Amino acid sequence: MTQLKDAVVLITGATGGFGQELTRQLLEAESRLILTDLDAGILEQQVAGIQQEISTGEVLACLVADLSTSEGCDLLYKQVQSLNTPVDIQINNAGIAAFGRMDEVPVEQWERLMHINLLAPMRLSSLFVADMIARRSGHIVNISSAAGWVATAGLTHYSTSKFGLRGFSEGLLDEVKPYNVRVTTVYPFFSRTPILQAKRYGALAQVAESIPDYLITDPTVVMRRTIRGIERNQLHVFPDRIAYTAHLLKRFAPWLLDWIKSRLKPRRLSCDTERSPQGSSSVN
Repeated sequence: MTQLKDAVVLITGATGGFGQELTRQLLEAESRLILTDLDAGILEQQVAGIQQEISTGEVLACLVADLSTSEGCDLLYKQVQSLNTPVDIQINNAGIAAFGRMDEVPVEQWERLMHINLLAPMRLSSLFVADMIARRSGHIVNISSAAGWVATAGLTHYSTSKFGLRGFSEGLLDEVKPYNVRVTTVYPFFSRTPILQAKRYGALAQVAESIPDYLITDPTVVMRRTIRGIERNQLHVFPDRIAYTAHLLKRFAPWLLDWIKSRLKPRRLSCDTERSPQGSSSVN
């Protein structure tokens, strides 16, 4: 079991929907948090609001770093090292999305997506896991997606990043488990977070249907089940029914999954009941 009480937890993408829930629920579990995102003002404002509600736990630091570059990842690691507090649990939560046919999404947009969603978790894990191996203790958590099991039209780039994160997590676990370091990967379906307002491009954006509201999950529930999976040292966590069913179909009845996909119009990441906060760099 991974203990959360007094554990030092680093959360990237802390201003996003999942990031705020992780902050809130881990403070309730009496963890000690290091939070990071791109906008210091938004991060500090949200933390202040959460701490008015929750008196347990502790926020050790709010750090600013641009995880779309290797320099930003290195800067974050150096900032955390300067706190002289070893990280027990590293949660790679920061992520962005884009919807559109592969050739119609601007190159700079999907390359930034790949840097944030896949390369940043790899870079940060390679930095922090060395310390965990030396201590023979630690836990890496990667927030992937149901799109890391099933790719659909309009989400090719996003799914590629999340498929890659799944493979990285599985390989990483085999490398670090002899040193008592754990790895957990989480595969939520689309939840009521700002990711639903991801930018849309080209022909698919004109014809694709929005995700029905009844299919969109509650981030509070998703992160509660995620934290339970972290505590239990689960490698794969499916925090909602749709994600769990999709992965079962992908593994055991891919022909049925292909038939279902052929009967559905492409879904775009949008929901009229949610609006993205301005200036936020993380949409998970």
